[in-house]
Amino acid sequence: MKTILTIGLVLALALSLQASEAEKLFDSKCGACHIKTRPTDRSKMVAPPIMGVLRHVKMTYPTKEKAVSFIKDYVFNPSKDKAVCMPQKIARFGLMPSQKGAVSEAEVEKIASWLYDNFPPKGFRGMGRGMMGKGMNRP
Repeated sequence: MKTILTIGLVLALALSLQASEAEKLFDSKCGACHIKTRPTDRSKMVAPPIMGVLRHVKMTYPTKEKAVSFIKDYVFNPSKDKAVCMPQKIARFGLMPSQKGAVSEAEVEKIASWLYDNFPPKGFRGMGRGMMGKGMNRP
């Protein structure tokens, strides 16, 4: 019984450290543009908050595997055709610039997996006025 408990604690600690590493990567690689909280002053935003982004990603790509795959592709090869956010967000913030050279594929994989597991927070309701963005009904 002690062995099982010890293995469980080691696994929990490893997962916690992995999540902590992914969050630190997000903070250093993505956090300058995408905030993790609901904005109090929208005038200072330079990109949509990550909780809203992930809400749209999950509506379009409901499995973790598909969502992570989409994020990995989009981060390096963004385009209006692939965008899952509402058109007015692209009009306001512009298209996300490619992150080629700024982040590695392994880092994006860790960040995307952590994002999927943590965003949007439970009970989150978007602030948009409808689901009119391209790709909202993709498989």
